[in-house]
Amino acid sequence: MLGASAIGVAVTGAAVAGGTGLLSSASAAAFGYSDDGKNYVVDTGASLVFKVSKTTGDLTSLAYKGKEYEGYGGRHSHVESGLGASTVTVKRSGQTVLIKVVHGAITQWYAARSGQNNVYLWTDKADASFTATRFLVRLKPGMFPNEGPDSWIEASDKVIEAGDVWRRADGTTHSKHYSGKRVIDYDHIGFTTGSVGLWIVRSNHEKASGGPFYRSLLRHSNDLGAGLYEILHYNQAQTEPQRFGLQGPYVLSFTDGGAPSAALSHDRLDTSWVDGLGITGWVGAAGRGRVAGVGLKGMDAKYPYTVGFANADAQYWAKAAAGTGAFSCKGMLPGTYTLTVFKGELAVHTRSVKVTAGGATALNSISITGDPSTARTLWRLGDWDGTPGEFKNAELMTYAHPSDARAAKWTGNVTLGGGDEAASFPAYMWKEVNDGVQVFFRLTKEQAAAAHTLRVGVTDAFAGGRPRVTVNDWVSPVPAAPSQPSTRSLTTGSYRGNNHVFTFNVPATAWRTDQDNVLKLNIVSGSSGTAFLSPGTSFDCVDLLA
Repeated sequence: MLGASAIGVAVTGAAVAGGTGLLSSASAAAFGYSDDGKNYVVDTGASLVFKVSKTTGDLTSLAYKGKEYEGYGGRHSHVESGLGASTVTVKRSGQTVLIKVVHGAITQWYAARSGQNNVYLWTDKADASFTATRFLVRLKPGMFPNEGPDSWIEASDKVIEAGDVWRRADGTTHSKHYSGKRVIDYDHIGFTTGSVGLWIVRSNHEKASGGPFYRSLLRHSNDLGAGLYEILHYNQAQTEPQRFGLQGPYVLSFTDGGAPSAALSHDRLDTSWVDGLGITGWVGAAGRGRVAGVGLKGMDAKYPYTVGFANADAQYWAKAAAGTGAFSCKGMLPGTYTLTVFKGELAVHTRSVKVTAGGATALNSISITGDPSTARTLWRLGDWDGTPGEFKNAELMTYAHPSDARAAKWTGNVTLGGGDEAASFPAYMWKEVNDGVQVFFRLTKEQAAAAHTLRVGVTDAFAGGRPRVTVNDWVSPVPAAPSQPSTRSLTTGSYRGNNHVFTFNVPATAWRTDQDNVLKLNIVSGSSGTAFLSPGTSFDCVDLLA
Protein backbone atom coordinates (compact mmCIF):
# COMPACT_ATOMS: atom_id res chain seq x y z
CA MET A 1 0.00 0.00 0.00
CA LEU A 2 0.99 3.66 0.02
CA GLY A 3 3.69 5.01 2.29
CA ALA A 4 3.63 8.24 4.24
CA SER A 5 5.33 10.09 1.42
CA ALA A 6 2.74 8.97 -1.07
CA ILE A 7 -0.62 10.08 0.26
CA GLY A 8 -2.05 11.93 3.24
CA VAL A 9 -4.01 10.12 5.93
CA ALA A 10 -6.04 11.24 8.92
CA VAL A 11 -4.01 13.48 11.25
CA THR A 12 -4.26 13.95 15.00
CA GLY A 13 -2.18 15.91 17.46
CA ALA A 14 -0.67 19.37 17.47
CA ALA A 15 -0.46 21.70 14.50
CA VAL A 16 2.57 21.31 12.25
CA ALA A 17 4.87 24.27 11.75
CA GLY A 18 3.80 26.16 8.65
CA GLY A 19 0.14 25.19 9.21
CA THR A 20 -2.55 27.47 10.54
CA GLY A 21 -0.70 29.35 13.27
CA LEU A 22 0.08 33.03 12.74
CA LEU A 23 3.74 33.88 12.29
CA SER A 24 5.63 36.81 13.79
CA SER A 25 4.33 40.35 13.29
CA ALA A 26 7.40 41.13 11.20
CA SER A 27 6.67 38.38 8.67
CA ALA A 28 2.95 39.14 8.70
CA ALA A 29 3.56 42.79 7.83
CA ALA A 30 3.75 41.98 4.11
CA PHE A 31 0.25 40.51 4.05
CA GLY A 32 -1.95 41.81 1.24
CA TYR A 33 -2.31 41.80 -2.51
CA SER A 34 -0.97 43.61 -5.55
CA ASP A 35 -1.55 43.69 -9.31
CA ASP A 36 1.29 42.75 -11.68
CA GLY A 37 -0.82 43.49 -14.77
CA LYS A 38 -1.74 39.88 -15.54
CA ASN A 39 -2.36 38.49 -12.07
CA TYR A 40 -3.51 39.38 -8.60
CA VAL A 41 -0.49 38.61 -6.42
CA VAL A 42 -1.32 37.57 -2.86
CA ASP A 43 1.37 37.65 -0.18
CA THR A 44 0.19 35.62 2.80
CA GLY A 45 2.65 37.33 5.12
CA ALA A 46 4.13 33.91 5.81
CA SER A 47 6.25 31.88 3.36
CA LEU A 48 3.67 31.59 0.57
CA VAL A 49 2.98 33.99 -2.30
CA PHE A 50 0.41 32.94 -4.91
CA LYS A 51 -1.01 34.46 -8.08
CA VAL A 52 -4.44 34.27 -9.72
CA SER A 53 -4.91 35.23 -13.37
CA LYS A 54 -7.03 38.36 -13.85
CA THR A 55 -8.46 36.97 -17.10
CA THR A 56 -9.04 33.24 -16.49
CA GLY A 57 -9.07 32.82 -12.71
CA ASP A 58 -6.37 30.13 -12.98
CA LEU A 59 -3.99 29.74 -10.05
CA THR A 60 -0.80 30.66 -11.92
CA SER A 61 1.87 30.64 -9.22
CA LEU A 62 2.60 28.98 -5.87
CA ALA A 63 5.90 30.27 -4.55
CA TYR A 64 6.82 28.79 -1.17
CA LYS A 65 9.96 30.13 0.52
CA GLY A 66 10.86 31.72 -2.81
CA LYS A 67 10.61 28.48 -4.82
CA GLU A 68 7.99 28.06 -7.57
CA TYR A 69 5.91 24.86 -7.45
CA GLU A 70 2.98 25.55 -9.77
CA GLY A 71 2.34 24.50 -13.37
CA TYR A 72 3.27 21.79 -15.85
CA GLY A 73 2.81 21.14 -19.54
CA GLY A 74 2.20 24.82 -20.22
CA ARG A 75 -0.98 24.75 -18.09
CA HIS A 76 -1.88 26.14 -14.70
CA SER A 77 -4.03 25.05 -11.76
CA HIS A 78 -7.76 25.56 -12.10
CA VAL A 79 -11.32 24.48 -11.52
CA GLU A 80 -12.62 21.91 -14.02
CA SER A 81 -10.17 21.88 -16.98
CA GLY A 82 -9.85 25.65 -16.92
CA LEU A 83 -12.68 28.15 -17.27
CA GLY A 84 -11.26 30.45 -19.92
CA ALA A 85 -12.29 34.09 -20.03
CA SER A 86 -13.75 34.99 -16.63
CA THR A 87 -14.60 37.98 -14.48
CA VAL A 88 -12.04 38.16 -11.68
CA THR A 89 -12.23 40.55 -8.72
CA VAL A 90 -10.28 40.92 -5.47
CA LYS A 91 -10.83 42.56 -2.11
CA ARG A 92 -9.24 42.68 1.31
CA SER A 93 -11.39 42.31 4.40
CA GLY A 94 -9.33 42.70 7.58
CA GLN A 95 -6.90 39.78 7.76
CA THR A 96 -8.38 38.05 4.68
CA VAL A 97 -7.80 38.55 0.95
CA LEU A 98 -10.65 37.16 -1.16
CA ILE A 99 -10.60 36.59 -4.94
CA LYS A 100 -13.80 35.86 -6.86
CA VAL A 101 -13.83 34.23 -10.32
CA VAL A 102 -17.10 34.08 -12.29
CA HIS A 103 -17.61 32.09 -15.49
CA GLY A 104 -21.13 31.07 -16.48
CA ALA A 105 -22.54 28.59 -14.00
CA ILE A 106 -19.33 28.42 -11.95
CA THR A 107 -18.00 30.79 -9.35
CA GLN A 108 -14.59 29.94 -7.87
CA TRP A 109 -13.26 31.62 -4.73
CA TYR A 110 -9.73 31.87 -3.32
CA ALA A 111 -8.87 33.26 0.11
CA ALA A 112 -5.68 33.91 2.08
CA ARG A 113 -5.40 34.53 5.81
CA SER A 114 -2.65 36.66 7.26
CA GLY A 115 0.36 34.64 8.40
CA GLN A 116 -0.82 31.28 7.02
CA ASN A 117 0.75 29.16 4.28
CA ASN A 118 -2.69 28.15 3.05
CA VAL A 119 -5.02 28.91 0.15
CA TYR A 120 -8.71 28.41 1.01
CA LEU A 121 -10.95 27.50 -1.95
CA TRP A 122 -14.66 27.22 -2.68
CA THR A 123 -16.45 26.07 -5.83
CA ASP A 124 -20.03 27.14 -6.52
CA LYS A 125 -21.66 25.32 -9.43
CA ALA A 126 -25.23 26.11 -10.51
CA ASP A 127 -25.93 23.51 -13.20
CA ALA A 128 -24.53 20.69 -15.34
CA SER A 129 -23.04 22.89 -18.05
CA PHE A 130 -19.69 21.51 -16.86
CA THR A 131 -19.79 17.72 -16.58
CA ALA A 132 -17.30 17.38 -13.72
CA THR A 133 -16.68 19.36 -10.55
CA ARG A 134 -13.04 19.40 -9.53
CA PHE A 135 -10.07 21.58 -8.75
CA LEU A 136 -6.74 20.41 -10.12
CA VAL A 137 -3.46 21.71 -8.72
CA ARG A 138 -0.72 21.24 -11.34
CA LEU A 139 2.84 20.96 -10.01
CA LYS A 140 6.17 21.25 -11.77
CA PRO A 141 8.12 18.02 -12.44
CA GLY A 142 10.77 16.98 -9.97
CA MET A 143 9.38 18.90 -7.01
CA PHE A 144 8.32 15.77 -5.13
CA PRO A 145 9.17 12.04 -5.31
CA ASN A 146 7.51 10.26 -8.23
CA GLU A 147 6.36 7.17 -6.37
CA GLY A 148 3.28 5.15 -5.52
CA PRO A 149 0.62 3.32 -7.57
CA ASP A 150 -0.78 6.65 -8.81
CA SER A 151 2.58 7.54 -10.39
CA TRP A 152 4.10 6.47 -13.68
CA ILE A 153 7.01 7.14 -16.01
CA GLU A 154 5.81 8.29 -19.41
CA ALA A 155 9.27 7.85 -20.91
CA SER A 156 9.30 4.08 -20.29
CA ASP A 157 5.98 2.73 -18.98
CA LYS A 158 3.51 1.39 -21.55
CA VAL A 159 -0.14 2.37 -21.88
CA ILE A 160 -2.40 -0.68 -21.59
CA GLU A 161 -5.86 0.88 -21.29
CA ALA A 162 -7.63 4.09 -22.36
CA GLY A 163 -4.51 6.24 -22.27
CA ASP A 164 -4.43 6.41 -18.47
CA VAL A 165 -3.39 2.95 -17.22
CA TRP A 166 0.31 2.09 -17.49
CA ARG A 167 2.40 -1.08 -17.13
CA ARG A 168 5.99 -1.03 -15.92
CA ALA A 169 8.66 -3.49 -17.05
CA ASP A 170 8.24 -5.42 -13.76
CA GLY A 171 4.56 -6.04 -14.57
CA THR A 172 3.14 -3.65 -11.98
CA THR A 173 0.41 -1.28 -13.14
CA HIS A 174 0.02 2.42 -12.40
CA SER A 175 -2.64 5.06 -12.96
CA LYS A 176 -4.00 8.34 -11.68
CA HIS A 177 -7.01 6.24 -10.64
CA TYR A 178 -5.01 4.09 -8.21
CA SER A 179 -4.80 6.25 -5.09
CA GLY A 180 -6.74 3.53 -3.29
CA LYS A 181 -8.75 5.65 -0.84
CA ARG A 182 -12.44 6.07 -0.15
CA VAL A 183 -13.63 9.57 0.77
CA ILE A 184 -14.30 8.46 4.34
CA ASP A 185 -10.69 7.27 4.68
CA TYR A 186 -8.78 10.51 4.21
CA ASP A 187 -8.71 14.11 5.37
CA HIS A 188 -5.89 15.23 3.12
CA ILE A 189 -3.79 14.08 0.22
CA GLY A 190 -0.49 15.35 -1.09
CA PHE A 191 3.26 15.06 -1.42
CA THR A 192 6.28 15.60 0.79
CA THR A 193 10.03 15.70 0.37
CA GLY A 194 10.53 15.49 4.12
CA SER A 195 11.35 19.18 4.30
CA VAL A 196 8.45 20.56 2.20
CA GLY A 197 4.92 19.23 2.05
CA LEU A 198 2.07 20.30 -0.20
CA TRP A 199 -1.42 19.05 0.57
CA ILE A 200 -5.08 19.43 -0.28
CA VAL A 201 -7.23 19.16 2.82
CA ARG A 202 -10.59 18.03 1.52
CA SER A 203 -13.88 19.76 2.17
CA ASN A 204 -16.78 18.01 3.88
CA HIS A 205 -18.05 16.98 0.39
CA GLU A 206 -21.60 17.98 1.26
CA LYS A 207 -22.25 18.97 -2.37
CA ALA A 208 -20.25 16.07 -3.81
CA SER A 209 -21.77 12.81 -5.07
CA GLY A 210 -21.19 9.14 -4.35
CA GLY A 211 -21.36 8.91 -0.58
CA PRO A 212 -18.73 7.99 2.01
CA PHE A 213 -17.27 5.03 0.12
CA TYR A 214 -16.74 6.73 -3.22
CA ARG A 215 -13.28 6.40 -4.77
CA SER A 216 -11.97 8.92 -7.26
CA LEU A 217 -8.82 10.65 -8.45
CA LEU A 218 -6.80 12.09 -5.57
CA ARG A 219 -3.33 12.72 -6.97
CA HIS A 220 -0.94 11.67 -9.70
CA SER A 221 2.67 12.13 -10.62
CA ASN A 222 4.94 11.29 -13.51
CA ASP A 223 8.18 12.49 -15.05
CA LEU A 224 6.33 15.46 -16.62
CA GLY A 225 4.64 16.84 -13.50
CA ALA A 226 2.19 16.08 -10.71
CA GLY A 227 -1.36 16.86 -9.70
CA LEU A 228 -3.57 17.11 -6.63
CA TYR A 229 -7.35 16.87 -6.91
CA GLU A 230 -10.42 17.93 -5.01
CA ILE A 231 -13.08 15.89 -6.82
CA LEU A 232 -16.67 16.88 -6.03
CA HIS A 233 -18.43 15.24 -8.98
CA TYR A 234 -16.85 12.78 -11.39
CA ASN A 235 -18.64 10.35 -13.64
CA GLN A 236 -16.23 7.45 -13.09
CA ALA A 237 -18.01 4.80 -10.94
CA GLN A 238 -20.63 7.39 -9.99
CA THR A 239 -23.85 6.13 -8.38
CA GLU A 240 -25.65 9.44 -7.73
CA PRO A 241 -26.87 12.48 -9.64
CA GLN A 242 -24.76 15.60 -9.45
CA ARG A 243 -25.42 18.06 -6.62
CA PHE A 244 -25.15 21.80 -7.09
CA GLY A 245 -24.32 24.76 -4.90
CA LEU A 246 -21.38 26.08 -2.91
CA GLN A 247 -18.80 23.53 -1.80
CA GLY A 248 -15.91 24.31 0.52
CA PRO A 249 -13.67 25.38 1.91
CA TYR A 250 -11.03 22.94 0.84
CA VAL A 251 -7.50 24.01 1.62
CA LEU A 252 -4.21 23.98 -0.27
CA SER A 253 -1.57 23.92 2.45
CA PHE A 254 2.23 24.09 2.47
CA THR A 255 4.13 22.69 5.47
CA ASP A 256 7.74 22.12 6.45
CA GLY A 257 7.42 18.47 5.41
CA GLY A 258 4.87 17.12 7.84
CA ALA A 259 1.15 16.61 7.44
CA PRO A 260 -1.09 19.68 7.47
CA SER A 261 -2.44 20.92 10.75
CA ALA A 262 -5.27 18.85 12.17
CA ALA A 263 -7.06 22.18 12.72
CA LEU A 264 -7.55 22.40 8.93
CA SER A 265 -9.61 19.21 8.84
CA HIS A 266 -13.16 19.84 7.59
CA ASP A 267 -14.67 18.69 10.90
CA ARG A 268 -12.39 20.92 13.02
CA LEU A 269 -11.87 23.98 10.86
CA ASP A 270 -12.96 27.30 12.41
CA THR A 271 -14.86 29.05 9.62
CA SER A 272 -16.32 31.90 11.65
CA TRP A 273 -14.06 34.30 9.71
CA VAL A 274 -15.89 33.36 6.50
CA ASP A 275 -19.31 34.55 7.68
CA GLY A 276 -18.87 38.21 6.76
CA LEU A 277 -17.01 37.83 3.46
CA GLY A 278 -20.07 37.77 1.19
CA ILE A 279 -19.39 34.40 -0.41
CA THR A 280 -22.57 33.55 -2.32
CA GLY A 281 -24.29 30.46 -0.93
CA TRP A 282 -22.23 30.35 2.27
CA VAL A 283 -24.11 28.95 5.27
CA GLY A 284 -22.34 29.47 8.58
CA ALA A 285 -22.59 27.38 11.73
CA ALA A 286 -25.71 29.19 12.96
CA GLY A 287 -27.64 28.09 9.87
CA ARG A 288 -26.84 24.41 10.30
CA GLY A 289 -28.07 21.57 12.51
CA ARG A 290 -27.01 18.17 13.75
CA VAL A 291 -28.28 14.63 14.27
CA ALA A 292 -27.27 12.40 17.18
CA GLY A 293 -28.23 8.78 17.71
CA VAL A 294 -28.16 6.77 20.92
CA GLY A 295 -26.97 3.67 19.09
CA LEU A 296 -27.63 0.75 16.76
CA LYS A 297 -29.12 -2.61 17.72
CA GLY A 298 -28.22 -5.77 15.84
CA MET A 299 -24.67 -4.84 14.81
CA ASP A 300 -22.13 -7.47 13.79
CA ALA A 301 -18.99 -6.84 15.87
CA LYS A 302 -16.74 -7.90 12.97
CA TYR A 303 -17.65 -4.84 10.91
CA PRO A 304 -17.50 -1.05 11.17
CA TYR A 305 -20.81 0.77 10.80
CA THR A 306 -21.40 4.12 9.13
CA VAL A 307 -24.54 6.25 9.24
CA GLY A 308 -25.09 8.23 6.05
CA PHE A 309 -27.46 11.11 5.31
CA ALA A 310 -28.44 12.14 1.79
CA ASN A 311 -30.96 14.14 -0.18
CA ALA A 312 -30.86 15.90 -3.54
CA ASP A 313 -29.00 18.89 -2.08
CA ALA A 314 -26.43 17.48 0.34
CA GLN A 315 -24.74 14.40 1.78
CA TYR A 316 -23.07 13.65 5.14
CA TRP A 317 -21.95 10.66 7.17
CA ALA A 318 -20.72 9.71 10.62
CA LYS A 319 -18.89 6.67 11.93
CA ALA A 320 -20.85 4.67 14.48
CA ALA A 321 -19.07 3.82 17.73
CA ALA A 322 -17.95 0.21 18.08
CA GLY A 323 -20.10 -1.70 20.54
CA THR A 324 -22.90 0.82 21.00
CA GLY A 325 -23.36 2.23 17.49
CA ALA A 326 -23.74 5.76 18.87
CA PHE A 327 -23.22 8.46 16.24
CA SER A 328 -23.28 12.22 15.80
CA CYS A 329 -23.27 14.27 12.61
CA LYS A 330 -22.91 18.04 12.84
CA GLY A 331 -22.80 20.96 10.44
CA MET A 332 -25.71 19.76 8.30
CA LEU A 333 -27.80 21.99 6.06
CA PRO A 334 -31.49 22.09 7.00
CA GLY A 335 -33.72 19.59 5.23
CA THR A 336 -35.17 16.10 5.24
CA TYR A 337 -32.65 13.32 4.65
CA THR A 338 -32.67 9.60 4.05
CA LEU A 339 -30.66 8.08 6.88
CA THR A 340 -28.88 4.89 5.82
CA VAL A 341 -27.04 2.52 8.14
CA PHE A 342 -24.15 0.75 6.43
CA LYS A 343 -22.59 -2.49 7.66
CA GLY A 344 -19.20 -2.19 6.04
CA GLU A 345 -20.46 -0.71 2.74
CA LEU A 346 -23.81 -2.51 2.64
CA ALA A 347 -27.01 -0.61 3.37
CA VAL A 348 -28.85 -2.57 6.08
CA HIS A 349 -31.39 0.00 7.31
CA THR A 350 -32.99 3.23 6.11
CA ARG A 351 -35.33 5.83 7.57
CA SER A 352 -36.09 9.52 7.24
CA VAL A 353 -34.74 12.28 9.50
CA LYS A 354 -35.29 16.04 9.57
CA VAL A 355 -32.59 18.63 10.30
CA THR A 356 -33.36 22.20 11.34
CA ALA A 357 -31.10 25.25 11.45
CA GLY A 358 -29.59 25.64 14.90
CA GLY A 359 -31.32 22.47 16.10
CA ALA A 360 -30.24 19.03 17.26
CA THR A 361 -32.31 16.01 16.23
CA ALA A 362 -32.03 13.18 18.76
CA LEU A 363 -32.75 9.60 17.67
CA ASN A 364 -33.48 6.62 19.89
CA SER A 365 -31.74 3.30 19.27
CA ILE A 366 -32.17 2.08 15.71
CA SER A 367 -32.81 -1.63 15.16
CA ILE A 368 -31.11 -2.93 12.03
CA THR A 369 -33.67 -4.74 9.92
CA GLY A 370 -32.06 -5.40 6.54
CA ASP A 371 -28.91 -7.46 7.11
CA PRO A 372 -28.98 -10.49 4.76
CA SER A 373 -26.42 -12.24 6.97
CA THR A 374 -29.15 -13.03 9.52
CA ALA A 375 -30.79 -15.58 7.18
CA ARG A 376 -30.14 -19.29 7.86
CA THR A 377 -27.97 -20.87 5.19
CA LEU A 378 -26.65 -24.26 4.14
CA TRP A 379 -23.39 -22.55 3.14
CA ARG A 380 -22.02 -19.10 2.53
CA LEU A 381 -19.09 -17.93 0.43
CA GLY A 382 -17.79 -14.60 1.72
CA ASP A 383 -20.04 -12.37 3.80
CA TRP A 384 -22.59 -9.63 3.28
CA ASP A 385 -20.72 -6.37 3.78
CA GLY A 386 -21.08 -4.58 0.45
CA THR A 387 -17.51 -5.30 -0.64
CA PRO A 388 -15.60 -8.17 -2.29
CA GLY A 389 -13.05 -7.90 0.52
CA GLU A 390 -12.90 -11.60 1.43
CA PHE A 391 -12.32 -12.71 -2.16
CA LYS A 392 -9.21 -13.27 -4.27
CA ASN A 393 -7.39 -10.10 -5.43
CA ALA A 394 -9.94 -7.77 -3.82
CA GLU A 395 -7.52 -5.54 -1.92
CA LEU A 396 -5.12 -5.23 -4.85
CA MET A 397 -7.90 -4.01 -7.14
CA THR A 398 -8.17 -0.67 -5.32
CA TYR A 399 -4.69 0.34 -6.48
CA ALA A 400 -3.86 -1.84 -9.51
CA HIS A 401 -5.20 -3.11 -12.83
CA PRO A 402 -6.58 -6.68 -12.93
CA SER A 403 -3.72 -7.65 -15.27
CA ASP A 404 -1.11 -6.62 -12.69
CA ALA A 405 1.71 -9.12 -12.17
CA ARG A 406 0.91 -9.22 -8.44
CA ALA A 407 -2.61 -10.55 -9.04
CA ALA A 408 -3.32 -14.24 -8.43
CA LYS A 409 -4.81 -16.12 -11.36
CA TRP A 410 -8.41 -15.07 -11.87
CA THR A 411 -9.41 -18.60 -12.89
CA GLY A 412 -9.89 -21.55 -10.56
CA ASN A 413 -12.76 -23.46 -8.99
CA VAL A 414 -13.74 -23.66 -5.31
CA THR A 415 -14.62 -26.67 -3.17
CA LEU A 416 -16.62 -25.82 -0.05
CA GLY A 417 -15.29 -27.46 3.07
CA GLY A 418 -11.76 -27.42 1.70
CA GLY A 419 -10.63 -24.46 3.84
CA ASP A 420 -10.09 -20.79 2.90
CA GLU A 421 -12.77 -21.04 0.25
CA ALA A 422 -13.48 -17.30 0.01
CA ALA A 423 -9.82 -16.50 -0.68
CA SER A 424 -9.96 -18.89 -3.67
CA PHE A 425 -13.07 -17.29 -5.16
CA PRO A 426 -12.41 -14.36 -7.54
CA ALA A 427 -13.45 -10.89 -6.42
CA TYR A 428 -14.36 -10.08 -10.04
CA MET A 429 -15.55 -12.12 -12.99
CA TRP A 430 -15.46 -11.16 -16.67
CA LYS A 431 -17.06 -12.86 -19.63
CA GLU A 432 -13.77 -13.05 -21.57
CA VAL A 433 -11.38 -13.70 -18.65
CA ASN A 434 -12.64 -16.16 -16.04
CA ASP A 435 -16.23 -16.96 -16.98
CA GLY A 436 -17.64 -20.23 -15.69
CA VAL A 437 -16.09 -20.47 -12.22
CA GLN A 438 -17.47 -23.54 -10.45
CA VAL A 439 -18.29 -24.11 -6.79
CA PHE A 440 -18.48 -27.73 -5.56
CA PHE A 441 -20.50 -28.66 -2.47
CA ARG A 442 -22.36 -31.55 -0.84
CA LEU A 443 -25.94 -31.71 0.49
CA THR A 444 -27.53 -34.24 2.81
CA LYS A 445 -30.48 -36.26 1.60
CA GLU A 446 -32.84 -34.12 3.66
CA GLN A 447 -31.38 -30.87 2.29
CA ALA A 448 -31.58 -32.11 -1.28
CA ALA A 449 -35.24 -33.03 -0.88
CA ALA A 450 -36.33 -29.37 -0.88
CA ALA A 451 -36.08 -26.34 -3.13
CA HIS A 452 -33.64 -23.66 -1.99
CA THR A 453 -32.90 -20.04 -2.81
CA LEU A 454 -29.43 -19.21 -4.06
CA ARG A 455 -28.34 -15.60 -3.50
CA VAL A 456 -25.55 -13.89 -5.42
CA GLY A 457 -24.65 -10.43 -4.18
CA VAL A 458 -22.71 -8.02 -6.40
CA THR A 459 -21.22 -4.60 -5.72
CA ASP A 460 -20.73 -3.24 -9.24
CA ALA A 461 -20.76 -4.27 -12.90
CA PHE A 462 -19.36 -3.27 -16.28
CA ALA A 463 -21.20 -3.34 -19.63
CA GLY A 464 -24.31 -4.89 -18.13
CA GLY A 465 -22.43 -7.95 -16.84
CA ARG A 466 -24.45 -10.05 -14.41
CA PRO A 467 -24.39 -13.64 -13.15
CA ARG A 468 -26.45 -16.47 -14.54
CA VAL A 469 -26.18 -19.76 -12.65
CA THR A 470 -26.25 -23.44 -13.50
CA VAL A 471 -26.76 -26.01 -10.75
CA ASN A 472 -25.87 -29.45 -12.06
CA ASP A 473 -28.26 -29.77 -15.04
CA TRP A 474 -30.58 -26.93 -14.02
CA VAL A 475 -30.02 -23.57 -15.74
CA SER A 476 -31.47 -20.37 -14.32
CA PRO A 477 -33.32 -17.75 -16.33
CA VAL A 478 -31.26 -14.74 -17.43
CA PRO A 479 -31.71 -12.07 -14.74
CA ALA A 480 -32.43 -8.46 -15.55
CA ALA A 481 -29.52 -6.04 -15.32
CA PRO A 482 -29.69 -3.72 -12.29
CA SER A 483 -28.69 -0.09 -12.50
CA GLN A 484 -24.91 0.28 -12.32
CA PRO A 485 -22.36 2.94 -13.31
CA SER A 486 -21.66 2.88 -17.03
CA THR A 487 -17.93 3.45 -16.63
CA ARG A 488 -15.01 1.00 -16.45
CA SER A 489 -14.74 1.12 -12.65
CA LEU A 490 -13.58 -2.49 -12.30
CA THR A 491 -10.28 -1.58 -13.94
CA THR A 492 -9.89 1.88 -12.37
CA GLY A 493 -9.64 1.00 -8.71
CA SER A 494 -13.26 0.82 -7.60
CA TYR A 495 -15.63 -2.06 -6.89
CA ARG A 496 -18.20 0.43 -5.57
CA GLY A 497 -21.43 0.60 -7.56
CA ASN A 498 -24.98 -0.24 -6.54
CA ASN A 499 -25.09 -3.26 -4.27
CA HIS A 500 -27.60 -5.76 -5.64
CA VAL A 501 -28.74 -9.25 -4.71
CA PHE A 502 -29.73 -11.74 -7.42
CA THR A 503 -31.98 -14.53 -6.15
CA PHE A 504 -32.37 -17.86 -7.95
CA ASN A 505 -35.06 -20.32 -6.90
CA VAL A 506 -33.46 -23.71 -7.42
CA PRO A 507 -35.97 -26.61 -7.50
CA ALA A 508 -35.47 -29.81 -5.50
CA THR A 509 -35.05 -31.75 -8.74
CA ALA A 510 -31.77 -29.94 -9.42
CA TRP A 511 -29.88 -31.41 -6.44
CA ARG A 512 -27.66 -34.46 -6.11
CA THR A 513 -27.01 -36.41 -2.93
CA ASP A 514 -24.59 -39.12 -4.01
CA GLN A 515 -21.91 -36.78 -5.38
CA ASP A 516 -20.80 -33.15 -5.45
CA ASN A 517 -23.28 -30.54 -6.54
CA VAL A 518 -21.75 -28.14 -9.05
CA LEU A 519 -22.71 -24.46 -9.10
CA LYS A 520 -21.42 -22.72 -12.21
CA LEU A 521 -21.48 -18.94 -12.60
CA ASN A 522 -21.46 -17.34 -16.02
CA ILE A 523 -21.50 -13.67 -16.97
CA VAL A 524 -24.28 -12.68 -19.35
CA SER A 525 -24.81 -9.33 -21.03
CA GLY A 526 -26.27 -7.72 -24.10
CA SER A 527 -22.94 -5.99 -24.64
CA SER A 528 -19.53 -7.23 -25.67
CA GLY A 529 -15.89 -6.42 -25.08
CA THR A 530 -12.49 -7.99 -24.78
CA ALA A 531 -10.45 -9.21 -21.81
CA PHE A 532 -10.87 -6.99 -18.74
CA LEU A 533 -13.14 -4.63 -20.68
CA SER A 534 -15.62 -7.39 -21.43
CA PRO A 535 -18.84 -7.50 -19.39
CA GLY A 536 -18.08 -8.27 -15.77
CA THR A 537 -19.13 -7.91 -12.19
CA SER A 538 -17.69 -7.76 -8.66
CA PHE A 539 -19.03 -10.01 -5.91
CA ASP A 540 -20.15 -9.35 -2.36
CA CYS A 541 -21.38 -12.77 -1.23
CA VAL A 542 -22.81 -16.05 -2.51
CA ASP A 543 -24.95 -18.28 -0.29
CA LEU A 544 -27.57 -21.01 -0.32
CA LEU A 545 -30.50 -20.50 2.03
CA ALA A 546 -31.66 -23.33 4.28
